[in-house]
Amino acid sequence: MTADNGVRGHVLKVGAVIEETDDARTLVFEVPDELTERFRYRPGQFLTLRVPSARTGSVARCYSLCSSPHCDDRIAVTVKRIADGYASNLICDTVAVGDLITVLEPSGTFGPRDLGTDVLLCAAGSGITPVLSIIKSMMSGGGNVVVLYANRDRRSVIFADTIDDLTRRYAGRLQVLHWLESERGLPTADAVAELVRPYSDRDWFLCGPAGFMTVAGAAATALRVPTSRIHTEEYRSLQSNPFETVNERLPAATPLGDAAVVEVDIDGETHVLDWPKHTPLLDVLLDNGIDAPYVCRESACGTCVCSVKQGRTRMRQNEALIDDELALGLTLACQTLPESPRVHIAFDQ
Repeated sequence: MTADNGVRGHVLKVGAVIEETDDARTLVFEVPDELTERFRYRPGQFLTLRVPSARTGSVARCYSLCSSPHCDDRIAVTVKRIADGYASNLICDTVAVGDLITVLEPSGTFGPRDLGTDVLLCAAGSGITPVLSIIKSMMSGGGNVVVLYANRDRRSVIFADTIDDLTRRYAGRLQVLHWLESERGLPTADAVAELVRPYSDRDWFLCGPAGFMTVAGAAATALRVPTSRIHTEEYRSLQSNPFETVNERLPAATPLGDAAVVEVDIDGETHVLDWPKHTPLLDVLLDNGIDAPYVCRESACGTCVCSVKQGRTRMRQNEALIDDELALGLTLACQTLPESPRVHIAFDQ
């Protein structure tokens, strides 16, 4: 795979390809010095890769970072092969050292803000990828971690050796509870609740296939864990391609009297723009040639998070921000509409 010029994103070279299991590969990227600041990331975040397609030009896929910003020199994502999945199969079958891939900068809001706290991490299959990033980071930060890790069988356990090594090195702070379907059957809410009951007063971080997420969520409900302490990372297909030019625009014939004025601080510059009251802020920025961060445009990834410094706004929907973040004035540009005549927004996250 090689990247095309002239598309949104940055071109990175693949420095290593690691075979984790029969169905999973880790891609280690080389980030040039001039992009170091652009690719600073938090544990639990992801990269969006541009995968060439003869039919559509390209497809965009989000893959979680398995590396830790606190103890790994290079960034890395892990890709698990999905049956009939075009992108995952192409990556697992063809990507080699030296290939160039266009990627967006790190995004996502999954992961603890405090690496010194105690957490419960629940993962299944490739859901372990961001969880591994969190584990490694928290071991450097002083927190205590319990991990519930579900897999089909022993051969399908991604990062098995790495996790074993970490549990030995941090035996007093890291505990991993393995659940193998080949030995115990599919996990149930009751069984999961009983297994993690001693740790249920911690913040929960859940990542994995939909079925596992439902079971883990039901276990949390049974244990009366407040929703404010349950954090989820869901894998879903993007409905739009952030690497391709956006041709669809909302109607521009909005009367001036039906528009607010927005002052936007982004990338060290300030822009003052008319903001039609029925047009999301992200669309306004892109229409004016401003390179605002975004990936999914569906409120799920949290990439376009920004702060409301003055004025009032509302979101059409929100899947990425929790109540504490909303209380701080955070909002999602892809969903945000103005509610006052003047608004001041800053991309300072």
